[in-house]
Amino acid sequence: MDGRLAGIKLLLLDVDGVMTDGRIIFDSNGVESKFFNVKDGHGIKMIQRAGIQVGIISGRQSVVVANRAAELDIPILYQKAIDKLTPYGEILAATGLEDSQVAFVGDDVIDIPVLRRVGFAAAPADAVPEVLPFVHFTTRNRGGWGAVREVCDLLLRAQGKWDEITARYYR
Repeated sequence: MDGRLAGIKLLLLDVDGVMTDGRIIFDSNGVESKFFNVKDGHGIKMIQRAGIQVGIISGRQSVVVANRAAELDIPILYQKAIDKLTPYGEILAATGLEDSQVAFVGDDVIDIPVLRRVGFAAAPADAVPEVLPFVHFTTRNRGGWGAVREVCDLLLRAQGKWDEITARYYR
């Protein structure tokens, strides 16, 4: 697996069920809320500092997701992407990257076309069973509960960047 991780330059993420636990909450005024894990966010910031780009491809459209992407300085954001291969192709064209240089974390059947293409495919522990044959790694944590952080840490360690990126915390 480390061989697949060594050349990853971009981590793409689904949102609902990956960056969140999959719950979508609407208050009585129709205002949407989602729950994001701060550890996942910190993992994203660490891999960005290590030179790995991050992007989001979500099947839903949400202001909450746009806000979270902005907060984490994630410039690659595609929402309402029912066919996730279309934005994936646009991302490859814009970045000049190849499939082997991209990792993707997805949790449902809508994610399978991209999971099949990327160099490293991962799914949270609570992904639908149909996804599992198409991933190289299944996290111990559920979506929204540290699954993204697990993948970020795995990337940093596999690329030999963990000590450099975390050194500031041990001083």
